[in-house]
Amino acid sequence: MTSIVIPAHNEGRVIGRLLDSLLAGPAEDETDIVVVCNGCTDDTAQVAAARGPRVRVVDIPTPSKHAALRAGDDHARGFPRVYVDADVVITGADVRALTQPLGDDASDVLATAPERQIPLAGCAWRVRAYYRVWQQLPAVRAGLFGRGVIAVSKAGHARIAALPPLMADDLAASLAFTPEERLVVGAASVVVHPPRTWQDLMKRRVRAAVSTAQVEQHRAPEEASARTSTADLKALVRRDPKLFMSVVVFVAAAVAARRRAGKAIRAQDFGTWLRDESSRQN
Repeated sequence: MTSIVIPAHNEGRVIGRLLDSLLAGPAEDETDIVVVCNGCTDDTAQVAAARGPRVRVVDIPTPSKHAALRAGDDHARGFPRVYVDADVVITGADVRALTQPLGDDASDVLATAPERQIPLAGCAWRVRAYYRVWQQLPAVRAGLFGRGVIAVSKAGHARIAALPPLMADDLAASLAFTPEERLVVGAASVVVHPPRTWQDLMKRRVRAAVSTAQVEQHRAPEEASARTSTADLKALVRRDPKLFMSVVVFVAAAVAARRRAGKAIRAQDFGTWLRDESSRQN
């Protein structure tokens, strides 16, 4: 039985669209769905419970994604196990495509993730420019992070369960597997709603800069990183000169985010979650 764990903190506006997409498949599907409401002050639990008996709701008082993931593990019934952010959209069929490589005992694959679909209509032009570059970066294309969905086998779960609580849990999970052990499944896709405004994009980028620094503090210098290099950006422009202005926007965002993140990193503040609300608009 495949278990889907969905940590949700005040996601009443968007969790319905995810659950409706997951539940659109056959009713006899054996998928086990657990929504963990953590520290919610809105109607997330009620919206999830209204989807019927195929969805189990667990409520914990602590507003913590890490605590929610662990609580989800305590209540989940099977493997492969799929962790899904409440603000993305993925179908039951895509989940089945994700778990297929994890059920092959002869396979070395321990973790999978879907291809991203990032709808940029309605976003500010600088946000669109940023994502035109970001989506083409080698580390972004190959990594499991930034997709809102990671599936693991039982052995893969043992690997990530040993990780410390980190803001960038998806980045840490991606780096926990070698390139041979992780797979982006082309037959599966997820809709990741981007920020619509530059201000909300900067919230995400500052959070990413802080959380990446935290992950790197727990890894040896010689271990793999997901940072973008100048060589990566130059290669993009050489391949497509029309991306030059988009690269300028990307670099400006990265520099501004690192500057704003500096204070939190120096203070070792890895608990303040800068949340983008614009992507949660219906």
